[in-house]
Amino acid sequence: MNNGVLAGSHKNIWHGLGRQRIEVPKPIIKSKILNNGFLNQLYVCSLGYYPKAVGHYTYRKKGLPENFLFYCVDGEGWYKINDKKYTVKANEFFILPKNVEHAYGSNETHPWSIYWIHFGGDSLSFFNETNAFVEHFEPMFIKQNSEIIQLYNNIYNSLSQGYSIDNLLFSNMCLGHLLTLFVFQDKHYVERVSYKTSCVDMAISYMKDRINDNISLEEISRANNYSVSRFSNLFKQKTGYAPIDYFIQLKMQKACQELDFTEEPIKNIAYNLGFDDPYYFSRRFSKVIGVSPSKYRSIKKA
Repeated sequence: MNNGVLAGSHKNIWHGLGRQRIEVPKPIIKSKILNNGFLNQLYVCSLGYYPKAVGHYTYRKKGLPENFLFYCVDGEGWYKINDKKYTVKANEFFILPKNVEHAYGSNETHPWSIYWIHFGGDSLSFFNETNAFVEHFEPMFIKQNSEIIQLYNNIYNSLSQGYSIDNLLFSNMCLGHLLTLFVFQDKHYVERVSYKTSCVDMAISYMKDRINDNISLEEISRANNYSVSRFSNLFKQKTGYAPIDYFIQLKMQKACQELDFTEEPIKNIAYNLGFDDPYYFSRRFSKVIGVSPSKYRSIKKA
């Protein structure tokens, strides 16, 4: 306490110069969000910005009922989850999943500056089981992106205007985009950094390059320097599909484009995509797309 002004963390809230913090009140969440079939899937609970957060420290035995994303833009800090302690540096972020014991704090000599956001929703259980989210329970480097700060400011400014349905809709739709900038940051850049490209991404690029060929699981695994079993497990963890099933989906996506944009006979499309038997191609197409190739071509599309 200094001249009546709080400093450091008190009741899990940091007090210091330049801080921003806004919270959606629980009665608002209950009355306007939880009963809304759209908003209740993913919504902002609170967010803030703590610059040079000296003395920032929090411990929660039972975690939080929502997820928590931290984005460190300067300085250093740390966090502990599942008996593992991690150091966090500038241009790194991490996600704490709901209902998990955790602790975090700012470096004593080089305190972090952080943007943070609590987010809840019925979709969290799904998110927290997907590989894309799980791998970000550990610190991850992120390229500087002005769009991230702009989206944060958009959410903050919207909620600071009150909790109308329009403001809640806007802020929560911005939240979805904000999360993609972190969790799927590689998809927001045309040029990918080669050493960060996963074997699954490389395998999908390999499949697309060979879309007109017939390639085996052994061939794809060998091209990525993995055993068949190890590669198959990694691929399914990230995509939810076996590699060859995914390759067939890519072929059918290409077939749809050919059916939409050309007058090429169906049997020719089948041959061009590596299917010697047009009837087998038709069966695979129907299984993936839901209708036969001829039916798909006849459907009027916008």
